[in-house]
Amino acid sequence: MLEDSIFIEAIKNGNLDVIRQFPKADLHNHFVLGGCREFIQSKTGYEIKPISKTLSSMSEMDAWSAQYIGNRFNSTEGRRLLIEATFEQARKDGVTILEIGEDVWGLGAFFHDDIEELIAAFQEANAKIASEIELRLQIGLSRHCGIDYLEDCLKHFWGHKEFYSIDLYGDEMAQPIDKFIPIYEKAAENGLVLKAHVGEWGTAEDVRTAVELLHLHEVQHGIAAVLDESVIDYLAEKKIRLNITPTSNVLLGRVSDMKDHPIAQLYRKGVDVTINSDDVLIFDSDVSKEYLRLYRSGCLTAEELNDIRLNGLKERVLV
Repeated sequence: MLEDSIFIEAIKNGNLDVIRQFPKADLHNHFVLGGCREFIQSKTGYEIKPISKTLSSMSEMDAWSAQYIGNRFNSTEGRRLLIEATFEQARKDGVTILEIGEDVWGLGAFFHDDIEELIAAFQEANAKIASEIELRLQIGLSRHCGIDYLEDCLKHFWGHKEFYSIDLYGDEMAQPIDKFIPIYEKAAENGLVLKAHVGEWGTAEDVRTAVELLHLHEVQHGIAAVLDESVIDYLAEKKIRLNITPTSNVLLGRVSDMKDHPIAQLYRKGVDVTINSDDVLIFDSDVSKEYLRLYRSGCLTAEELNDIRLNGLKERVLV
């Protein structure tokens, strides 16, 4: 198709402005850190600078967050601003499918325990900033939280068809993945796409275990799977999607160099992969830049990148 050939040439020519004109999905975006820094600065006067070198520990990332985010947005108005900033960033970047959502604890902290208010905050920002973007609203869970606490929070979310998916994130070692089985069974009953952060810091076997126990449709990161051929084959056979964030993986020291990023091997072995931003404000990692960085490093060809882009735009069929 002509559109595909233009995108491929834009990748080869390093034309970021043209790359941004093409539809793409962002299926792994933490909205608190996913916004447009220029938009935030125009509204608040705060300049949020991305990191520029590989971090040696998560404590360095926490220090960055304390310096640039801190408690500045810990209010209903602040949260709404960050949601709008994320839609503005996606709009500028040509993202047409955006999957974002609030952590369950945020309902009480920012939205007065009113689930309709929370849903409206995302829908109103969508309509105001970028109505052309398909919002896939997500329920977020922090892995360090107690199960009883999470189940109590989730009572407000169940039954609301506006939510598309559920995602578990945070420290992969915080508690065993099997503790979340009851929550994911309930999420499946609610027809949600089942996702979890696994295999960013853990092992290939952790990825397989999480998919099997929680019946995941998609894995956020999952790059450790590349270390075990049997896990790669398992993901390909089961059609489990990995929503990968290349620059984040490099700057957090999970991958030594962009040219050696596991996404190439996973893709070429038949695993369903997508390219996403993770935390734009930290990593300067909008989706278009991710495509260009992967090409310039020699990790993936322009044709492969276009195929991955189109794959991310396809409607998911749950099995």
